[in-house]
Amino acid sequence: MYNLEFDKQEIEEIVDRIVTRTMKMDLTWDWSCGVAYYGISKAYEVTKNEKYLNLLKERIDEYIELGLPEWSVNTCAMGHCLITLYEATGDEKYWDIVMSKIDFIRHKALRFGDSVLQHTVSANDDFPQQAWADTLFMAAYFLLRVGVKLKDEEIIGDALNQYYWHIKYLQNPKTGLWYHGYNNITGDNLSGFYWGRANAWAAYTMSRVGKILPQCYLYPKFMDIVGSLSEQLAVLKTLQTENGLWRTILDDEESYEEISASCGIAAAMLNKGNPLHLKYINKFIKDINKYVSEDGRVLDVSGGTAVMRDRDGYRNISKDWIQGWGQGLALAFFAGLLDYENMRSDSAL
Repeated sequence: MYNLEFDKQEIEEIVDRIVTRTMKMDLTWDWSCGVAYYGISKAYEVTKNEKYLNLLKERIDEYIELGLPEWSVNTCAMGHCLITLYEATGDEKYWDIVMSKIDFIRHKALRFGDSVLQHTVSANDDFPQQAWADTLFMAAYFLLRVGVKLKDEEIIGDALNQYYWHIKYLQNPKTGLWYHGYNNITGDNLSGFYWGRANAWAAYTMSRVGKILPQCYLYPKFMDIVGSLSEQLAVLKTLQTENGLWRTILDDEESYEEISASCGIAAAMLNKGNPLHLKYINKFIKDINKYVSEDGRVLDVSGGTAVMRDRDGYRNISKDWIQGWGQGLALAFFAGLLDYENMRSDSAL
């Protein structure tokens, strides 16, 4: 019988190193910071280490005092840690910012088609009528968390609608894998590659829906999420490398192994709760410590990546530097590992 094989004390020590190093980064109020601080929030929720909460609170308060940017899909990623801060402190200023982001997403953000969020990285019309997998983490998952907290069916419905259409636009039903982006104007998936981190954004956020949405089985669009995730993970396990990792282009053996995508995919497997995935999670855990430096830097994480024009565009993105999304997705994985015994599966609906 398979069980997860890890040393709890060792994982807690790795988490502490990553959190400490992350808070030394000069991250600004944007998606990189949003993913990083989401990871710290998950670490706090699982370990109850007040140090992590205090570090977040001090930094967020500094940001607020300095002044906040205009909202975009990407800057809304910071809403995740604000939910945790509000729940932990009860301070309404955090919730006020959460709701300003929700107001932006619901009433001001650019959309196309059946009310699908266009991916934006600034206050501009960055990528006209394009859907990116990234939006699921930055906005759709955030919408869902707030909708559930408020018991607001309209917000929940909007969130599930984002999942539904991103599945339709980005997942290839023939392979089960996700493309990076979709262009509604041209009706295609742009360069059409199965980028690793795009699949991680999709898998991880889909795996969270059944964890946080009460009576999820009563929502028809949830069945599409379950089906999409099940198909995707069944294929992803076959693309795991001998080192227990996944590549930056998943089906390209000449592409390098990439840690942020690997962490997001493995974390999705943890959340899914399918015992058939345990051996793949264990294969990933086996050598994961060598991808975290002594000072807590998560290694081999690819830089910020647009929907690139060709295969070499993805292959040649540098993985030499510390990145907020790498820190955050690693923490999300390790937090899931520490909390695995308390997880429930989605019952394979």
